Amino acid sequence: MPRCAACAGPVPEDAEVATHHPARHAAERSELPAGPALFSAPGDLTVLQTLRALGTSPRGLTGDEAENRLVRYGPNALPAARRVSWARRFRQGLRDPFTAVLFCLGLVSALVAAWGTACVILALVSVSCALRAHGEYRADRAGHGLRELVAGTASVRRRDGAGADPQVREIPVDDLVPGDVVRLAPGDLVPADLRLLRAHGLTVQQAALTGESAPVVKRPVEAPRGGDTVHLCFQGSSVASGSGTAVVVATGSDTRFAAVRGTGHRRAASAFDRSVHGISWMLIRFVLITPPLVLMANAALRGRGLETLPFAVAVAVGLTPEMLPVVVTTCLARGASLLARSHGVIVRRLPALHDLGAVDVLCVDKTGTLTRDEPVVDAGRTDPDALHWAGACAWWTLQTAELADPDPLDEALLAATGPEDWEAYDGVDALPFDPVRRLATAVVREPGALGTLTLAVKGAVPEVLERCAMSEEERAGLLKRAADLAADGVRLLAVATARRAARTRAWTPVDERGLTFCGFVAFRDALADTAPDAVRALTGQGVTLKVLTGDHPATAARACRDLGIDPGDVVTGEQLAGLGDEDLPRLADRTTVFARCTPADKARVVSALRARGHTTGFLGDGVNDLPALRAADVGVCPRDGVDVARRSADVVLAEKDLTAIGHAVDAGRRSSANIASYLRITFSSNLGNVIAMLVAGLLLPFLPMLPAQVLVQNLCFDAAQLALAHDRPDPAALRRPTLLRPRAFLRTLTGFGGLGALADLATFGVIAVCLPGAFGPEDQAGFHAGWFTENLLTQALVMLLLRTGRRTAEGRTPGPVRWAATGLAVIGLAVPLTPLGPLLGLTSLPALYYLLLAAVLALYAAALLVLGRRARGSAVGQVRADVLIGRTCAVGHAGGQGLRGRGGGCGGGGVVRAEGDAEA
Repeated sequence: MPRCAACAGPVPEDAEVATHHPARHAAERSELPAGPALFSAPGDLTVLQTLRALGTSPRGLTGDEAENRLVRYGPNALPAARRVSWARRFRQGLRDPFTAVLFCLGLVSALVAAWGTACVILALVSVSCALRAHGEYRADRAGHGLRELVAGTASVRRRDGAGADPQVREIPVDDLVPGDVVRLAPGDLVPADLRLLRAHGLTVQQAALTGESAPVVKRPVEAPRGGDTVHLCFQGSSVASGSGTAVVVATGSDTRFAAVRGTGHRRAASAFDRSVHGISWMLIRFVLITPPLVLMANAALRGRGLETLPFAVAVAVGLTPEMLPVVVTTCLARGASLLARSHGVIVRRLPALHDLGAVDVLCVDKTGTLTRDEPVVDAGRTDPDALHWAGACAWWTLQTAELADPDPLDEALLAATGPEDWEAYDGVDALPFDPVRRLATAVVREPGALGTLTLAVKGAVPEVLERCAMSEEERAGLLKRAADLAADGVRLLAVATARRAARTRAWTPVDERGLTFCGFVAFRDALADTAPDAVRALTGQGVTLKVLTGDHPATAARACRDLGIDPGDVVTGEQLAGLGDEDLPRLADRTTVFARCTPADKARVVSALRARGHTTGFLGDGVNDLPALRAADVGVCPRDGVDVARRSADVVLAEKDLTAIGHAVDAGRRSSANIASYLRITFSSNLGNVIAMLVAGLLLPFLPMLPAQVLVQNLCFDAAQLALAHDRPDPAALRRPTLLRPRAFLRTLTGFGGLGALADLATFGVIAVCLPGAFGPEDQAGFHAGWFTENLLTQALVMLLLRTGRRTAEGRTPGPVRWAATGLAVIGLAVPLTPLGPLLGLTSLPALYYLLLAAVLALYAAALLVLGRRARGSAVGQVRADVLIGRTCAVGHAGGQGLRGRGGGCGGGGVVRAEGDAEA
């Protein structure tokens, strides 16, 4: 039995090649690197070497060999993305830092036998995890049914046996194996990575992979140069025109499609993740420090021991915003639900809604996002006579040559002309477009032209001009004009005609000589229907747009100018390759358009912008956009994007209206503004209470507030703050990107929290005046009642004065926040007077107390307004002039609301950041 020349293994006598074990040789000798390595190999293989390495021939594989390879290589399918179950999403919710802090406090409360506190906290943890799991599970289920990208079947040349003739069969794409010989026709989706053996007029639309808006010519090459892919067709692309025969060189996870899909799988922490972790660690520090301080202070000054441990835990719980996970999840889930119902936007990851509100730089892919995958005639740069004859040529070539479908340029020509341009002629013959000669010719008979026929020729500019009868000076001038138009980002067809005597013999390319030049037809990329409105809306929202595309620099710049975006100096992928990671952030910050970008280039630019301090979003719809989608703080994909892009995106625009992303940004800012209101309000109030509680604990011979009173007060306050999720933020809070910033909340704690502590201490003085015995152990119920009432009333004031929606609600019917604050105040006034008061250790208070308390509250409200106004003025005064032209900035102030943006028009002060100034 013959032996394999490569591995000395046994080879059947009917084997067609000397190396019979392709899998063994590919793995052991690396003659044919799997998948993308083949395409980047500097010295690519010849056709014969490829066929030998694959153990096949142009006649195709036998059925038995195909079955063996299917077992060896596996099906031609990408690894299926596992759907995360509802239960698993619930468990993942426990990893949220906010939720983890609460969960630990609940366990500590249970250990010290504070069962009521423990039950309430653990119930809140469960509600928060359930809300988040339900919202994300529903969003994932809503996007799961969108269409798949790859084809269902492929035309394959297979043989029943070694000596049998090959037959073309339709088989499932999953059954393709390396070495199969497939046929391509117009409209086919490329089912695997292919090496062309033969092609006729083959052009492939591969925008989803490379971002090139125009179809790419493909042809077989015997010995390609390193890096050349003209002879390769990739899975995920589609045949625009022509036909071809190719051999499968990679399937499944070895394809370039799969390689791009798998890049950048691990995502860096998003803006929401960073904010949550920062605030959580700040909160954890306070929670860990507070109980030991309470225990040590009471032990040193009052001689109390572990009996104050429940009180110390209650103080820590009082500092903790128990409803934070519930409020955050409710705000985000409500915003996501409204987006899905009103604008068809699916938020697949709830924190991404906050990230959208924080986005100050949005990177977009041009093709399929700002422009459609089709050209249109640019009437301003087109010669009318050339357009007329080009339309007639396109129509009669399609009719006479019986082509299945027009290519994109012919479709644009037919759309720009009409029957009046075609029907005046009779079609006689046609020479369809050929990638080699780069021309298409229609032979037509004009009305009344007896014995004469007209050749209408269109094609690439150099080829048409070469066949025209003109001087060299005239030809050079037209070539310069064409180069100038191409530099402006338009694609050109040259059009020429010729009169010939009628004849019966066939027309050939030899007849395309001595032509009369008619002019140029210019094409530009058709803008997406809603792109101009979307660009204006996003710019008005303070979002800077950057275009990252694989297309030609001039084409990308032209599209930007058509949209009203100044492209500036376009940077190409080759220039990016020469830049180090330390220089790229500065270049990315000042550049608007990046062209000829590979998928890795897009991801580098997005990462560089994030390193520069920007909260960055990426809007893309192709396989080449996957690394950038994963590198961004938030990835957005239109509904018509490829399946893997939709699965990788955080937000899916389910309607093909790109203005929906503006609505999504607005919804994200509303949710973030309401979350910031809650954090500002609860931190300010809680810290003030804790400071006052520590002071009172050192001055009083009894606990200043019983654990049951702390629990009831916190429950009432937290329940009232659920209304913030339904608040309408002030419009000023929505005009610029918003971001929760830990340092801003630290200043909120020290500013407004200190003011709240002063109000509590003033209330102690009021209690001392009205109830002289309240500071002794015999009348501690009076102290508890006075402070309980004052706490709930000040918390109601803080809700009204520090929320972002205060101005919007003025003069209108009271909204949910006003009703909640009113209910909180009523509870504070009524509970000590009801039978519930004695059960909580409270008693009724004299009328004088309420009069003096009203004066304290009035001063407290005035101080809140003054402090908020001064904070806003300080913030606005520090913003540099470059903020006004679109850069995201922030300046700190004591008591800011923790929003990243511009303007301080919301209650409690806005937080903006100017680059180089103090960080908020």
